[in-house]
Amino acid sequence: MAAPAFGNVAVALVHYPVYDKNRQIVATAVTNLDIHDIARAARTFGLYRYYIVTPVAGQQALAGRIVKHWQDGWGARYNPKRKTALDLVSIVSSLDDALGDLEAAFGAPARLVTTGARSSAETVSCGRLSKLVKEREHPYLLVFGTGWGLAEEITSRADLVLEPIRGRGDYNHLSVRSAAAIIFDRLFGTR
Repeated sequence: MAAPAFGNVAVALVHYPVYDKNRQIVATAVTNLDIHDIARAARTFGLYRYYIVTPVAGQQALAGRIVKHWQDGWGARYNPKRKTALDLVSIVSSLDDALGDLEAAFGAPARLVTTGARSSAETVSCGRLSKLVKEREHPYLLVFGTGWGLAEEITSRADLVLEPIRGRGDYNHLSVRSAAAIIFDRLFGTR
């Protein structure tokens, strides 16, 4: 298999700490669609790893069963392409676990890039981030949140904040798997 095109970039889907609609910090549920769809998008665009971040043991077990079915079970024989995508998945308890794994793999600390739907004065464009990751000086961890977005304890740690996706009107509430696919295409797609 060819080396990943953006083998120095990984994605993390954070289920805790994130906000609910009342801006309370919560842990959200892992969903089957997010596991599959983000893994498939990450594989399509040549990313290194897809971390599912949740400290909840039951959610880790659920995610593990879903992934195992497609990696080792009947699902692996039925759909080898799905197996290839889900081979990118790593289930971890915290964002620090994901960052530690990347540092161990690359021998350098990863740059943390957060995403979100809210506008901010200090953002980096997709074009600029695409150029940075191509320099391959660092591994990068592109972080998406579930629920109503990443908690400040994560966003405050960001090395870079990616510009939000903007639609045509005031409505701005994409599913995380849709947002990930759009951003991957903007960062890593061919034109």
